[in-house]
Amino acid sequence: MTPADPNKPPHDPATRFTASPDPSRSSPEHDSEEADDRHLSTAEMMVGSAMMFIGFIDVLISISSGSEMAGVFPMLIYFAGMAIWAHASIRNLSVRYTVMTAAIALGLAFFHYGEVLFWHKQVIFWATVALVVFFMFKPSTTE
Repeated sequence: MTPADPNKPPHDPATRFTASPDPSRSSPEHDSEEADDRHLSTAEMMVGSAMMFIGFIDVLISISSGSEMAGVFPMLIYFAGMAIWAHASIRNLSVRYTVMTAAIALGLAFFHYGEVLFWHKQVIFWATVALVVFFMFKPSTTE
């Protein structure tokens, strides 16, 4: 946005909202694309969170009862959900794709290794707790 008066600085509150609107952003096609993206992002966040929760429940039950997990399938669900959730939630592209790559790599590593040890479950548990605490206390930003 450009200020109305070129002699005033751009951070001047009096001229902040006096610029003319961008004509490319006011088209009906652009509004529907933004709405579709917002709906897809919301669906991805819900599906990713649900998959992470389903995978995490098996980790939590196996830690609290001392039993073994039923293979690596819960870890695959957990890390696939993390990749889907990160795609929808994280705005910074480098952080988004780093988290997605790490989640996919860890899921494939568990699949290749074939079993989940106790310390794996502890790391998953405490990392999930840290993730939840971080996003609980992070202030929400609106666009």
